[in-house]
Amino acid sequence: MYNRIARLWRQKESKDLDGADLEKLLAKIDRNRVPRHIAIIMDGNGRWANSRGLPRFFGHKAGVESLRDIVRACSEFKIQVLTVYAFSTENWKRPQEEVNVLMDLLVEYLYKEIDELCREGVKLNPIGKLDELPAGVIKALQMAVERSRTNEGLILNLALNYGGRTEIVEAVRNIASNVKKGILSIDQIDGNTISGYLYTSGQPDPDLLIRPSGDFRISNFLLWQLAYTEFWLTPVLWPDFRRVHLMRAIVDFQSRERRFGGLKKNNRTT
Repeated sequence: MYNRIARLWRQKESKDLDGADLEKLLAKIDRNRVPRHIAIIMDGNGRWANSRGLPRFFGHKAGVESLRDIVRACSEFKIQVLTVYAFSTENWKRPQEEVNVLMDLLVEYLYKEIDELCREGVKLNPIGKLDELPAGVIKALQMAVERSRTNEGLILNLALNYGGRTEIVEAVRNIASNVKKGILSIDQIDGNTISGYLYTSGQPDPDLLIRPSGDFRISNFLLWQLAYTEFWLTPVLWPDFRRVHLMRAIVDFQSRERRFGGLKKNNRTT
């Protein structure tokens, strides 16, 4: 049943994209100024399914197709880092059946996609409290991390059992522990120190956050890292999100002037 519905959905999506002038959109993108790091809150799977009278499982399954397309697109645009919010620390509150489906889909994705990810040079980097995930998920993640360990293309941060506050709390605890051990002094602690203790240590902060589904919140995602990130919001639900939407986000991003607390260029004094 799912395969038939998914086929019809993809046919509709292809028809919709035929009307978009992708070549003109592509021509607007300056390949030398693409975001180094894009973060995406993959939201709207349940609403996508409910609007079609389908079980939520179908929305999550369809969302995997979107992830596949966006990872490919980010590789093609030479994005350095893509961080996707796959499962939050709060998602355990969902019905157990739905949690099981999400975990099964994750394992399926990793085993099915690892060959292509490696061909594209993608390096998988799961972030979050990974030791609390089911054993089968941990095994699949270990396989994917090991297989992609030496890849030098896109870094794919897969945020699993992730919470921004938890990440900061863990960083503070580790810093305090190292101060207690004499490894670190209080005077050495600054913003760079804290960044170095986060899951994204060594990576640039996100330049662009994409939030599908029409919501206006960051949902406990990358709270420290998003300090100066540009936001791009869209009502498009995640299962309908494709590279054309990513391209629109990049074009809009490149039209903005990032001031990082400073003034616009024409307002600056010499």
